[in-house]
Amino acid sequence: MQTLHNQMIAMRDGIHLATDIYLPAGGEGPFPVVIERTPYDKSKPSRSEKQLDGQHISREQMAARFTARGFVAIFQDCRGRYASEGVFTKYTAEGEDGFDTLAWIVRQPWCNGKIGSMGLSYAAHTQLAMACLHPPGLSAMVLDSGGFANAYQCGIRQGGALELKQATWAFRQAKESPAALADPQVRQALEAEDIHEWFRRMPWQAGQSPLRHVPEYEAYLLEQWAQGSFGPYWQKPGIYAEGHYAALPDIPVLFMSSWYDAYVSSTLANYTAFNHASSAPQQLIMGPWLHGDRNISHSGDVEFGPQAAFDGQVAEDWLSCRLQWFEQSLKPETPQPPASVKVFLMGGGSGTQDENGRLRHGGRWLHAQQWPLPGSQSLTLYLDAQRQLTQRLPSADEAALGYYADPANPVPTVGGALTSGAPIFVGGAFDQRERADFFGSRGDNRPLSERDDVLVFQTAPLAEDLIVAGPVQIELWIDSDAPDTDFTAKLVDVYPTSADYPEGFAMNITDGIRRCRYRDSWEQPKPLAPGERVKVTIEPFATCNLFKKGHRLRLDISSSNFPRFDVNPNSGEAEGQARQPRIAHNRLHLSRDAASCLVLNILPNG
Repeated sequence: MQTLHNQMIAMRDGIHLATDIYLPAGGEGPFPVVIERTPYDKSKPSRSEKQLDGQHISREQMAARFTARGFVAIFQDCRGRYASEGVFTKYTAEGEDGFDTLAWIVRQPWCNGKIGSMGLSYAAHTQLAMACLHPPGLSAMVLDSGGFANAYQCGIRQGGALELKQATWAFRQAKESPAALADPQVRQALEAEDIHEWFRRMPWQAGQSPLRHVPEYEAYLLEQWAQGSFGPYWQKPGIYAEGHYAALPDIPVLFMSSWYDAYVSSTLANYTAFNHASSAPQQLIMGPWLHGDRNISHSGDVEFGPQAAFDGQVAEDWLSCRLQWFEQSLKPETPQPPASVKVFLMGGGSGTQDENGRLRHGGRWLHAQQWPLPGSQSLTLYLDAQRQLTQRLPSADEAALGYYADPANPVPTVGGALTSGAPIFVGGAFDQRERADFFGSRGDNRPLSERDDVLVFQTAPLAEDLIVAGPVQIELWIDSDAPDTDFTAKLVDVYPTSADYPEGFAMNITDGIRRCRYRDSWEQPKPLAPGERVKVTIEPFATCNLFKKGHRLRLDISSSNFPRFDVNPNSGEAEGQARQPRIAHNRLHLSRDAASCLVLNILPNG
């Protein structure tokens, strides 16, 4: 193949983006093109290219596979990253830069006018951002664990709270910024910062953060933190595809994510939108993995079994899967790819401990033509004053349970559907205990359910298997003596006691949060009135889990999940400020007229 390294493609504002172009050797063009736009250095292997056999495929090896099949392969550094010019501002330039890049590509003699895009995580965000502007030539996409449907609701903020993976990501990536790469003193200053100590001193302020050495990174993060209401800041094409779905091209898209990924709701929302509006076939794959770890069969301390891997189960391997997708999507002589849904149903395993100390939770792949899956039904479980989850509507005229939410002592994050938290927090499935290796934990291994600020509701041991597959929603009737506070909800699969787990195993399935000032409107926040009873809705990520006979289904309610989300100071201050933190007395109502409930999507005859 012929290689053109660091071709500098001009954007509309005169900035040039470094682009590697790989052309088929000796072939007669023009050819279809496949592009990946990345902030993670186009000259290095992508973490998405780790195969089950342990091989980590380089971009040159990827390009060789594509060019051998008659494609031009292109990899580009995003603006302000590595060999590209300009200033990096996370997410906001990707739509226009992607459009301008594709407009340049279609003018080249080696391009036949058909372009496919691919990429993991940020490289999925770059794709959907440009798709919202309907760029010339875009004819197929592979959105792997990313692509913002609405970054205000998934990816930057969630339920009104800030996802603090944005802080850990900014800190790590600032070390790879042009400023740090050009000036060893900047890099050394960043390396000298104690990020753990900075997380104990939140919220950060301008000049009072570990990012102060690279001001543009500090500025964009603090802007995300301060923009609490859903306004123009959040309605840009690069981070808000929902507002631009009407402009999307009618093209085939392969969507992939996983139940412990940070982009579950974005992936499912985007799949639904394309599926409804497009005549082209759409495919959806949802595994049990962490973010992009499609060939790692465990997540946290839970093992899903060898069948959970992508390679050999969903397709031969991920690269072959994409090659086939683009063959079918970009070459007119090849039949179009079929529409399909492949989701991994977690659960059903033995519950014993494997040789690596992980719980054997098990699981299997389900194949269908739609999501939610055919035959889905709604199940409502009510929370009662006896701390049960039951299908019976509460009969009490007045019933409530309360607790004190202290911003100085938040409930620690123990796994979940999240990414980019290193070195502060990790995602995945864990026994919900205050282990010493989790940031902010007491470190005594006591169950989170024993905390005074966690309310636990659970079913009786299940008489038969229960498959929960689809959206999850929690409706809480609450009151507080604070002008603002958060409520969190976590769905848990509770294993009974066993020889390997004499205290059982409380496995986190999915969780969510809601900042009460946004209970009625994302655009118009409103403080709570002391003692006023209001309804708060929490929407955790969808899931797909078999709660086995003899297990309990549990719901944990609290008011913090840190460091996954920023802590609410309960004072009603502007977002990102906490000068007057206070302890809130929060109450959950459980009466006939204020029936707090959990609404699940289930498959019958589990």
